[in-house]
Amino acid sequence: MQATDPLAGPSRDCALCPRLASYRAANAAEHPDWFNGPVPSFGPADARLLVVGMAPGVKGANRTGRPFTGDHAGLLLYQTLLKFHRGRGTYKAEPDDGVTLLDTRIANAVRCVPPANLPTPAEVTTCNVYLQRELQNLPRLKAVLALGVLAHAAVLRACGIPVTRIRFRHGAIHELPDGTLLADSYHVSRYNTSTKRLTAEMFETAVKDLLARLG
Repeated sequence: MQATDPLAGPSRDCALCPRLASYRAANAAEHPDWFNGPVPSFGPADARLLVVGMAPGVKGANRTGRPFTGDHAGLLLYQTLLKFHRGRGTYKAEPDDGVTLLDTRIANAVRCVPPANLPTPAEVTTCNVYLQRELQNLPRLKAVLALGVLAHAAVLRACGIPVTRIRFRHGAIHELPDGTLLADSYHVSRYNTSTKRLTAEMFETAVKDLLARLG
């Protein structure tokens, strides 16, 4: 059941995606001290910038309950946001590390951890309603940073824009029909950073360029 808060995500026992619900249950049985639920967004509701990732990592956000927290992907993301004064604190990869975000919010296109870190197209479509509500109910939203092709497509779908209309390209900044900026970056995953498909310099440049447009 959807909570009255329009920014609320799926309920803890969400069963809309049977495969993801089953995987959550398996993780909960093996690791009862983990979060093991749909991971809520993180950051203020009056943020002008929304960062959208793909889905929680099994030992990252699925364990900690905070997006991009606890695995390799969060290192570059949080360090960059802190470097550009989009947050306060010191990122220590745990939800109680005291990090707070400033004018920035983080969400995932799919709120539950998927097996092998890859949601199916049907799961992305099913969970898109929560991203749509997020985009529609952030009153000061001006820009979205999509981390990867899947997040880029999910944002377009949530905005009612055909996915083929705006192609993903790292470093690109697109202006959507309502004036919202959509910026693209390769995902901050371990694979992308270890293979140098995405370097810290590349990611920082993408963020810096978007923030310059955001003002």
